[in-house]
Amino acid sequence: MVAALVPPPQFDGATFDTYRADAQFPSQSQVKELLQQFATGGGPVARGGLFRRAKKGPELKPGVYLDGGFGVGKTHLLASIYHAMPARRKYFGSFIEYTALVGALGYQKTVELFRGADLLCIDEFELDDPGDTMVMTRLLGELVPTGTKLAATSNTPPGALGEGRFAAQDFLREIHAMSANFQTLRIDGTDYRQRAVDGHAVVLTDAAYADAVASGGATASDDAFAMLVRHLATVHPSRYLRLLDGVTMIGLRDVAAFDDQSAALRFVAFVDRAYDAQIPVRATGVALDRVFTEDMLSGGYRKKYLRAISRLVALTHS
Repeated sequence: MVAALVPPPQFDGATFDTYRADAQFPSQSQVKELLQQFATGGGPVARGGLFRRAKKGPELKPGVYLDGGFGVGKTHLLASIYHAMPARRKYFGSFIEYTALVGALGYQKTVELFRGADLLCIDEFELDDPGDTMVMTRLLGELVPTGTKLAATSNTPPGALGEGRFAAQDFLREIHAMSANFQTLRIDGTDYRQRAVDGHAVVLTDAAYADAVASGGATASDDAFAMLVRHLATVHPSRYLRLLDGVTMIGLRDVAAFDDQSAALRFVAFVDRAYDAQIPVRATGVALDRVFTEDMLSGGYRKKYLRAISRLVALTHS
């Protein structure tokens, strides 16, 4: 689990230079420049002449928090920080991977593991229950004083973490203490995954699906959607990446809308891992961008579901 705390394969070569900032949204290039400063520990890049020095910018906090919509390149920038920072000990993982590590090792052993680390990158930072709130705030609170830098992405500003999910007012002190470690950097933009594709997930006929599975060879999966959903309930989400090891295409037959939120959230975690591995999805039945009910999309996990929809659309077009 610890060895897996590196950027996903699709971001192996992610750099600040390869981040394509959209000129229509100046915040993208502005944030990129600030993150370069954060990653290298230097000041802002000098402009306007060979001997002209740039004014020293404000000192950044121990952590940077990238807040923005889906598909604006937050994970790319997070991976760029990881690759650019000249650190001996650095880790990159999703929020669920860090909490799963605490569950596997215990809190104190996890603190000992990360103590002295130069950098922790946390992708898709979400606080969905009081237990995760307490674990992550305590963990980060112990690491920051030892010199660990933090970089995180989310679709929710750190001061609003936990809103709509549980009685956040009971945990405001912990949430605010954690957010004080971060400088929030807002990234505006449109979802790049939607720029070159239609707005809905592709649905195949039974015949087209059979052809897709056959052409995928022995490494293409072929499962009834209901069976996959049941199986995910028997595996911890931190292990979903192992389920996909070696799979080159995911085939899902007879997709249907969810009627259970726990099952839907497990599927979201599965989609995240499939997207990290860039595995194409082929499906029959209900379009995969329609599997979450209106009640789910209007509830406290709305942003998680919308992220999954964005990724599912892209994977069915890939």
